[in-house]
Amino acid sequence: QVQLVESGGGLVQAGGSLRLSCAASGSTFSIFTMGWHRQAPGKLRELVAAITSGGSTNYVDSVKGRFTISRDNAKNTVYLEMNSLKPEDTAVYYCNAEFRRPTSGTRYSYWGQGTQVTVSS
Repeated sequence: QVQLVESGGGLVQAGGSLRLSCAASGSTFSIFTMGWHRQAPGKLRELVAAITSGGSTNYVDSVKGRFTISRDNAKNTVYLEMNSLKPEDTAVYYCNAEFRRPTSGTRYSYWGQGTQVTVSS
């Protein structure tokens, strides 16, 4: 079992920056693919950025060049650095940890409670 706790959300003006953190419990953090998802009111949850156990990253097109995901396995923490924030980035941001066991295909997925990011125009 993995518990995820997000922090760093808040209210910021357009053009500003925030850094989200997600601290994970347990000793197996390094094997998980970590992701940041967001859900705005009335919209579906979407994957914003992800980083694999090997450090490969991917981003949704709308945040490329503005957001950076990183991880510190020694601290069991994943970060989302958000720059040049726009009002449309307003959402609840969720941290996710995923691992698929290669032998059985069993998928493990864990979610944090979410942190609110509000960007004012």
